[in-house]
Amino acid sequence: MAGAAAGLPSKEAAILKGHEGAVLAVRFNKDGKYCLSCGKDRSLRLWNPHKGIHIKTYNGHARDVRDVAVSSDNSKLSSCGGDRQLLYWDVSSGRIIRKFQGHDAEINSVKFNEYAAALISGGGDRSVRAWDCRSNRFDPIQVIDTFKDSVTSVQLTKTEIIAGSVDGTVRTFDIRNGREIVDDLGQSVNSVALSYDEGCILASCLDSTIRLLDRASGEQLQEYKGHENKAFKMDSCLTNTDAHVVSGSEDGRVFYWDLVDGVLVKSFKAHAAVVTSVSYHPTESCMLTSSVDGTIRMWKT
Repeated sequence: MAGAAAGLPSKEAAILKGHEGAVLAVRFNKDGKYCLSCGKDRSLRLWNPHKGIHIKTYNGHARDVRDVAVSSDNSKLSSCGGDRQLLYWDVSSGRIIRKFQGHDAEINSVKFNEYAAALISGGGDRSVRAWDCRSNRFDPIQVIDTFKDSVTSVQLTKTEIIAGSVDGTVRTFDIRNGREIVDDLGQSVNSVALSYDEGCILASCLDSTIRLLDRASGEQLQEYKGHENKAFKMDSCLTNTDAHVVSGSEDGRVFYWDLVDGVLVKSFKAHAAVVTSVSYHPTESCMLTSSVDGTIRMWKT
């Protein structure tokens, strides 16, 4: 057990402070040099976590900011939240390029597509919406409204939109032919993540269970338990080697499981309150966590 857990980050390397109130999400950028956070204080923040430096704050939302995404070239940001607004930002100037409007309830999740030509969002109005970043349109170019409850999380591949919902489903939409595949997990889904090889979907559910699905067949391959997740939206993800699953917990702990056999290999106290988000570095053995305690922490081996 000790050997399996040896390379997993659990030593605190930095604490990032500045948000007032709960931090709802933290995300490494594409190359892992910077990170973005958002929270209850209606702001987004850009950091260099490796130096513990706050670089810039972005203000424009009227309510809590629930998710943030950055384009692969690091030049654009997108954010969404409780004010039903999807904001599209220029990173360096901090200027809002566009406010996309169309969701009828809070927006929980946002992602850029591969070339940052489009944004995909999911929200409390039971819909997933696609937006064109390159035209002057403010309305969605596509609406997917087959969900029966709030959409909590979206992920993208080159050809598919994958979304999790409180209705207990993970739905995969093929952008090319409009086909929809529904995997009913029977438990509210609050986060979906992809393995690095994109062969598997990781779905965090509100029964304190994370489920691993084969992306091609929908078959459940494994499940992971031990953490507490019954009331809060929180991320889970895979380590950059696809060897371990990692998640926060409502008791402030972080948990690591072996991907294949589902065994818990490590857990540690990371925060004084609910861990809302985990983000694993794309190449290094390094991880970020955010929490209701108002801090972001970086962990190394």
